[in-house]
Amino acid sequence: MSEIQAKTKAARSRLDAWVREVVAWHFSPETGCPFWLDYAAQLDWDPRREVQTYEDLDRFGSFQDEWLRGGPVRRWVPRGYSGRPVYVFETGGSTGVPKSRINVEDFRIDYEMFSETLPDEHFPPGADWLAVGPTGPRRLRLAVEHLAQHRGGICFMVDLDPRWVIKLLKMGQPKMAEQYKQHVVDQALTLLRAHDNIRCLFTTPKLLEALCEKVSLRKMGITGVFCGGTEMTPQFHRFAVEELLDGVYFAPTYGNTLMGLAVGKPRLPEDNYAIIYYPPAPRAMIEVVEPDYPERVVNYGETGRVRLTTLTREFFMPRFLERDEAEREPPFALYPWDGVRNVRPFARLQAAVVEGVY
Repeated sequence: MSEIQAKTKAARSRLDAWVREVVAWHFSPETGCPFWLDYAAQLDWDPRREVQTYEDLDRFGSFQDEWLRGGPVRRWVPRGYSGRPVYVFETGGSTGVPKSRINVEDFRIDYEMFSETLPDEHFPPGADWLAVGPTGPRRLRLAVEHLAQHRGGICFMVDLDPRWVIKLLKMGQPKMAEQYKQHVVDQALTLLRAHDNIRCLFTTPKLLEALCEKVSLRKMGITGVFCGGTEMTPQFHRFAVEELLDGVYFAPTYGNTLMGLAVGKPRLPEDNYAIIYYPPAPRAMIEVVEPDYPERVVNYGETGRVRLTTLTREFFMPRFLERDEAEREPPFALYPWDGVRNVRPFARLQAAVVEGVY
């Protein structure tokens, strides 16, 4: 057995053990949430007994998008967290009523795990951060700030409301959307010029490009950029590294409110700037499945729809079909489980999705 095979086998064993622990928690009357306890009452089988491996989660079928739209949101709060302060975070809301997810500690845990993947040389401990992107009801607002604090820094914020941008574009007002983007960029530049200790930046691809049209981030003192958003493509990756950033470290991520953060594979020449992400196993897993038969995982290198499973004590979401597609990527030494390559909006849904400034 090769080293990668041994690592993959060990990771799968840890995943199966974590699945048993999470399912036992969410389906126990003492610790589970009302949604899953009510769900279990309708079953003729007991998940705590019959779910022993990650594959066994297939028995739940696909998690329905609509379950997270609207209330009552308290049905998602596990009894095991009774009395704890609860946050609610929303997805971007670019398609209909936004999905809501409760959080207690997950956003902190997820971003502390992500912090371990950031090189101190480029994201210096004690350095301050600038976050330019969606805040408001999204977990990015608190999560990036916690990331900065966890690394000993202070986070400056510039808000962007993607729902307003989407509305402007749907109204046929691209010039107004562009003016709003420049308004956001101007605020970011003001902060960069006013605070010498800002070394780290979080933003989205389109805003990063707009910033770099105005200034050299390297000359402004930025040493590391953490970037996420649906507009991340191999072309943008190459453009950012070779032209925009002038040697500043670039850390692309694929994250959302429901999953946490999938980290980018370290850049290798043979990957030719492909964007390859690995999820934060065992707390979340990503698979690439056949769109018409979502219970079937495609072969490595093949294209399919992204399927997400989230496994934390706060949130259990088995087999959720994302509005993204990608190629299935084999395990990697650092991340010995499946990844995804070149995530982009799912082609069949593209006509209905306006991405705005992400």
